[in-house]
Amino acid sequence: EGLEEILTERVAIQDPPNPVRVDRLNGALTFEQVTFAYVKEPVLRDISINIPAGTVCALVGPSGAGKSTFASLVPRFHDVAAGSVRIDGIDVRSMRLADLRRNIAIVSQEPVLFNDTIYNNLLFGRLDATREEVERAAKDAFAHDFIMALPNGYDTICGERGSQLSGGQKQRIALARAFLRQAPILILDEATSALDSESEAFVQRALKKLMRGKTVLIIAHRFSTIRDASMILVFQDARIVAHGSHETLYESSTLYKSLYDRQRTAA
Repeated sequence: EGLEEILTERVAIQDPPNPVRVDRLNGALTFEQVTFAYVKEPVLRDISINIPAGTVCALVGPSGAGKSTFASLVPRFHDVAAGSVRIDGIDVRSMRLADLRRNIAIVSQEPVLFNDTIYNNLLFGRLDATREEVERAAKDAFAHDFIMALPNGYDTICGERGSQLSGGQKQRIALARAFLRQAPILILDEATSALDSESEAFVQRALKKLMRGKTVLIIAHRFSTIRDASMILVFQDARIVAHGSHETLYESSTLYKSLYDRQRTAA
């Protein structure tokens, strides 16, 4: 009965009746007077910002300030209550979901792996990829060597939620999927926060390579992850209260300076 209830639940986010045809997007993001609320109280309020294509943009601020919600509006996991989110000038609500999401790769804190082979888990990044492309992506993510060292190589079963792999190995599988997807927009939700130092070093090297030439949103809980950002958005109480480079914000934003100094002292 529980499964039946889920399977028959109406999908809230629908394709538009007459979608705009899009192929590969450049990745310029525009939020125009965006307001969004999960229930009544807005989580984002009157947000307007332009993020040019190819920008590495970090989202910082206190917990609950709206960073994750901001990023989740780009792949249209939710629809805005007011305003618009546009990519290359096209409202995300005007595109087919499949077209929109094909242009976006997401690497989260806790990658979702299925109880299937490593190869099939990698293929989830792009179902029509060739064996050669899958292995190339694994090499780019520094995953190929550890995969080949496993008893069955790429045919090794990951286990439920990837239980047969370490945290660092799971994260590199997730990165390989993102390499395979070759999407112009990349969303990183603190992809290294739960890793040991050796695994973090591998993942950081892969991330540097993966971010090249892409529009990147980094949801930053640890400020050490924002060193590659060319633009930083500071969130507080459902608004963007400041934006700019680290140097500019450290001088001009009391909130940013206090958040940064607190983490640096704690470290």
